[in-house]
Amino acid sequence: MYNKITAEDISVLKQIAGNDNVLTGEEINPDYAHDELGGIEKMPEVLVRVHSTEEVSAIMKHAWERCIPITVRGSGTGLVGAAVPIEGGILLETTQMNKILELDAENLTVTVQPGVLLMELAAFTEENDFLYPPDPGEKSATIGGNISTNAGGMRAVKYGVTRDYVRALTVVMPNGEILTLGGKVAKNSSGYSLKDLVIGSEGTLCIICEAVLKLVPLPKISTSLLVPFADMKSAIEAVPKIIRSKVTPTAIEYMSRDTILFSEDYLGKKFPDTKNDAYILLTFDGNTNAQVEADMKTVADLCLEIGAIDAYIVDTDERKKSVWSARGAFLEAIKASTTEMDECDVVVPVNKVDEFIKFTHKLAEKMNVRIPSFGHAGDGNLHIYICRDNLSQSDWDKTLADCFDEMYDKAAELGGMVSGEHGIGYAKKGYLKKQYGDTPITLMQGIKKVFDERNILNPHKICF
Repeated sequence: MYNKITAEDISVLKQIAGNDNVLTGEEINPDYAHDELGGIEKMPEVLVRVHSTEEVSAIMKHAWERCIPITVRGSGTGLVGAAVPIEGGILLETTQMNKILELDAENLTVTVQPGVLLMELAAFTEENDFLYPPDPGEKSATIGGNISTNAGGMRAVKYGVTRDYVRALTVVMPNGEILTLGGKVAKNSSGYSLKDLVIGSEGTLCIICEAVLKLVPLPKISTSLLVPFADMKSAIEAVPKIIRSKVTPTAIEYMSRDTILFSEDYLGKKFPDTKNDAYILLTFDGNTNAQVEADMKTVADLCLEIGAIDAYIVDTDERKKSVWSARGAFLEAIKASTTEMDECDVVVPVNKVDEFIKFTHKLAEKMNVRIPSFGHAGDGNLHIYICRDNLSQSDWDKTLADCFDEMYDKAAELGGMVSGEHGIGYAKKGYLKKQYGDTPITLMQGIKKVFDERNILNPHKICF
């Protein structure tokens, strides 16, 4: 179906992107064969580092004419194999398209290329007294990757997810045509929202080359509250009560003592408190001390009334860094604690979080395997990790498949979905098909065909 890369193709790509930006064979680092978890691996035939929309367009025109598959990659921090070039072909790396192009203070927007890192954008906007609210845990991810998976993160409770902050996209279609979808306008009811189809499409429909992102004024005050509980059941049961208290925290994260200890070992830094089995970490922001303190007191009093052991205010820079650096390192810390792992990124209704977490504890006992977790308790997005430890390859393969089957079935039973923010990619598409059924998958395949008739963009992902 697809054509293999020839010497003539390499010559054309070098003319477009420059000799130094086209790599083949042993010139390509093996890391480009996989993403962060590394469960799915395939080397590209050629790696091309692009610097402009025009380069992307020219490469796509050539790939379209030659029927060569193209997979787009940012920082490679994904967890479901979405950036793995299953058919070989061209791996298009966008990390060099990393310019912040415009800050429009009047329209509260910032225009960026896809290779800008989340932490770079956060620093730039805050320096200019603005906030880009989406806050995924992996700060070294690119904005293009965040848009491609509709990443959420810790501030989603109050501010929403990436889709809520994308005003416009400049994209290159599979045939090389350059389009602008959306605009700086705050409202748009002009036909189908093609922009929103692209958000979360994991590079299967077109290539994102610029994004106009909505900003909000930077809150003047931000404080966190660390609330320990005797057990995870009590901690998770507190979350719906917090939400019903009419206070809207910026973030509500849950974590277990074991996960915190993994992070301590990984970072070599102490967490403020590790005496208790379960914790909720909350953040509050606003423009006055009185407002933030009142909200924090309401939640602290509520937690203490329903059984919290204490409520620690995390207000100094040192304490904030200690707590949030630990939270940001959870994924890498769990990964470092085992020989191999995989993730279940389900999202369930907030009032079902406790039931799902208790289910994973029972599943761990049943399967005789470690299943640590953490996640965004305020929006029901849970990050559950199955750890291989000392299992043989055959036992690991069976245990992993059985655990995934049971967890995704349980999530569906509770009214949840397969992925809250990490996407489907290659690894989870079977579970998506099982949950959705034939008609929704057929609709997705139809959308894919309209955008990419030759199926050259990121084949074998999401619904194929």
